[in-house]
Amino acid sequence: MTFTREEKLALVKMVDYVILADSKVDPAEMRLLTELMQRFDFNAFFIGQARDLNKEEAYRVLGNMPLDKKQVLAQLLDQVAIADGYVHEKEIIKIMEALDHMGIERSTIKDNFS
Repeated sequence: MTFTREEKLALVKMVDYVILADSKVDPAEMRLLTELMQRFDFNAFFIGQARDLNKEEAYRVLGNMPLDKKQVLAQLLDQVAIADGYVHEKEIIKIMEALDHMGIERSTIKDNFS
């Protein structure tokens, strides 16, 4: 699946948003981010650009993506949350916020929080 540059910025913004939700970055989260850099073809400079992206603009972009891309992002956010072996309540809140702005419900994605 191919994402536009704008979609990738918003995707990386949300991944970073969830990683930073619990105020600590676990090495497993960094490994996952490195994997995502290869999968979606972006670099550390791009992460900085994503951090500079206004969150509301990111939500607008995400809301305009087709459902299949939204589902990919929702699954990625779940993977980020569980990467360190512990799902923090703040991570769940950030994911639910992103899903709300995308107009999808958690029931439309595989449940990794069991």
